[in-house]
Amino acid sequence: MKDQITHLPDNADRSVAKQKFKITNWPTYNKALINRGSITFWLDDEAIQAWYESATPSSRGRPQRYSDLAITTVLVIKGSPQNSEKIVR
Repeated sequence: MKDQITHLPDNADRSVAKQKFKITNWPTYNKALINRGSITFWLDDEAIQAWYESATPSSRGRPQRYSDLAITTVLVIKGSPQNSEKIVR
């Protein structure tokens, strides 16, 4: 009787019953469902000051409004696995 392994039959019920909770505060519950998955980003003062392009353009064409840091930050946020459309709004 070395290390007997017991197997469940193929038709055995493997699901575990979920514990049921009674919701008593529906407005709070609804707000929690809406905010589920939301992300808050904090930017330091240095990043905020570097958000807009401050240098005068050295080449022809329309001057850049946003810095490379700002463009990269928005692309990282947009590429996050969360609902990016909701975040960028």
